Amino acid sequence: MDKVARLYIKTYGCQMNEYDTDKMVDVLRAGERIELTEHPEQADIILLNTCSVREKAQEKVFSDLGRMRPLKQARPDLIIGVGGCVASQEGALLIKRAPYVDVVFGPQTLHRLPELIAARRASGQAQVDISFPEIEKFDHLPATQTLAGSAYVAIMEGCSKYCTFCVVPYTRGDEVSRPFADVMHDVTELVAQGVGEITLLGQNVNAYMGEHADGDSVDFAFLLQAIAALDGVQRLRFTTSHPKEMTPRLIDVYASTPKLVSHLHLPVQSGSDRILAAMKRGYTALEYKSVIRKLRAVRPDLVLTSDFIVGFPGETEQDFEATIKLIEDVGFDMSFSFVYSPRPGTPAAEMADEVTPETKAVRLKRLQDLVNRQSQAVAQGVVGSVQRVLVEKLSRRDAGELAGRLDNNRTVNFVGSSGMLGRFVDVKITALEHHTLRGEMLTVT
Repeated sequence: MDKVARLYIKTYGCQMNEYDTDKMVDVLRAGERIELTEHPEQADIILLNTCSVREKAQEKVFSDLGRMRPLKQARPDLIIGVGGCVASQEGALLIKRAPYVDVVFGPQTLHRLPELIAARRASGQAQVDISFPEIEKFDHLPATQTLAGSAYVAIMEGCSKYCTFCVVPYTRGDEVSRPFADVMHDVTELVAQGVGEITLLGQNVNAYMGEHADGDSVDFAFLLQAIAALDGVQRLRFTTSHPKEMTPRLIDVYASTPKLVSHLHLPVQSGSDRILAAMKRGYTALEYKSVIRKLRAVRPDLVLTSDFIVGFPGETEQDFEATIKLIEDVGFDMSFSFVYSPRPGTPAAEMADEVTPETKAVRLKRLQDLVNRQSQAVAQGVVGSVQRVLVEKLSRRDAGELAGRLDNNRTVNFVGSSGMLGRFVDVKITALEHHTLRGEMLTVT
């Protein structure tokens, strides 16, 4: 019997990286017997699927690599690979900084991972492939096999917005949409396996323009409606989107498509028009709020989450107050908010940054405290209601309890058995304890 190779993967960053990690496992399993391990010291293959959106994430990669070095010294046949956006950004320089790394591959070349590992073993030379073969990888990925009730489907790669602070266009390339038929094929296969909730993924999903069989292109609104029309699809999500492309057609989908959840992650980054222009975001604070007003007109229970960058170069107190005002006006359930850190190769990295670290820290705390208060109010608002919940996992605190996700992306804990995993249930929300919703299961669907 062939030897089982033990695989350890650490994932940094976004949901697109989580999707890519699952696909790394799939492509390796297609060629050899793979067993996942949570302990790098037990692994035959170690993969770091990296993120370079923020400086701390990038430096953590090199810190983690430093801890892998003794493992490689003790077992020279151990394969250490670095994928994702840091790999794409650093390329062969990563090998110079960490010469014990065997394989470096980008987000678009993860499907070549088995060949890269084989070439490393055969030649004894480190292998680097950070090319951008558009969407070739999707044509070479094995079909997803899952027992879960939800699954990700990537519909596009890259981003063409070139915001001045962002490395994504340089590490993942320009926007490339998958053909409509390919996306529908993936969704149909997942539904046949019992998947009821589909999350569409991309750096900028609402820019999707996929080729149709008749030669025309279809937009994101068309894709959402086509997927929602499938009988087995019970719930539909997407992330991440851009305010500039929240089109009237897409807003109409919220009005006409109940399967599309009442949760939207729509990054705004700042409430200051001056800073938004410096970021090259392509909209004003008023235009952002106008989009939200139109969405809530057709979906009053819509819950919003967003991204904020605090202390962007040149941000004044007045600019920051504009961001606070936007948050107060709009209301958010959660945010990914960070102090600005320059990313090498981006235009913003060349801008004079006169905002002190102390000022950035004070502003960040104030912003996060405000969003947290809004978040508590949103959570309190569902107490007493009955919610449709997808059971995702056993509760971390109590094996006799389940954790499920509401339509609005909130998690609730309730008593139930493991046989409910992957199914939709009706849950009455009974209490908010600190930041955790609690409930009682009523019916199973």
